Amino acid sequence: MKAVIIEDEEIIARVLENKIHKVAPDVQVTEVLPSLKTAKRWLGENAEPDLMFMDIQLSDGVSFDIFNDFSLKCPVIFTTAYDEYAIRAFKVNGVDYLLKPVKDAELAAAIDKCRKLIEKNEKPPADISELIKSLTNPSAASKYKEKFIISVRNQWMPVNTKDIACFSKEVLNYIYLFNGEKYMIDYVTLEEVEELLDPKQFYRANRQFIINIEAVQTVKPVENSKLIIKLKEPNHKLEIDMSRLKSPEFKKWLDR
Repeated sequence: MKAVIIEDEEIIARVLENKIHKVAPDVQVTEVLPSLKTAKRWLGENAEPDLMFMDIQLSDGVSFDIFNDFSLKCPVIFTTAYDEYAIRAFKVNGVDYLLKPVKDAELAAAIDKCRKLIEKNEKPPADISELIKSLTNPSAASKYKEKFIISVRNQWMPVNTKDIACFSKEVLNYIYLFNGEKYMIDYVTLEEVEELLDPKQFYRANRQFIINIEAVQTVKPVENSKLIIKLKEPNHKLEIDMSRLKSPEFKKWLDR
């Protein structure tokens, strides 16, 4: 199965291509197109692929503009840091809509969905009523954890997820609240915690930290190709390092 990626950040495109190869070795990425203009030119000169991966917000426009000029029949998996485009995505061949950073399991499921459509020679479903319902009533369809239970003096106490500045893996897993308090949580790995969090609100900076977007004070490039993320007071003493390879993806996550 041949696929094309439309993504304006080279590093993110390379990461996505590697993930595709990892979860679906039968999918061959034949082109990576870095802009709306390049994508339109390529589609005008080539037969459409079996599958397309499209970032929505490109440097020179939004990828939905492609559908104004081309009647594509292939399924499309949209990858984006934003969720306000979801309904439009499902109106134009959208089979799935993955929020960045894209998770392996969600990517594999989306590709499998496309593979079944291609094998059956079917068009992507046009019914988006359930999507609209979930967007207009997010509390009824939320899949993310709203509270965590902590133990304080042999008592259980619920903490709102939005009040957590970051999650930290030390010997055990801890949360730091915006008021500076620190508590242990009963989860074995940060991977387990990450699956429960809204990716719009929380970002996995490295193996030790997941941070809340509202907690970020500054981001500073340093030696050894790293970034240092400094959190707001009273958690300002926490300086979290992150690889510069994640810089474009992280910047998009911050820049709403």
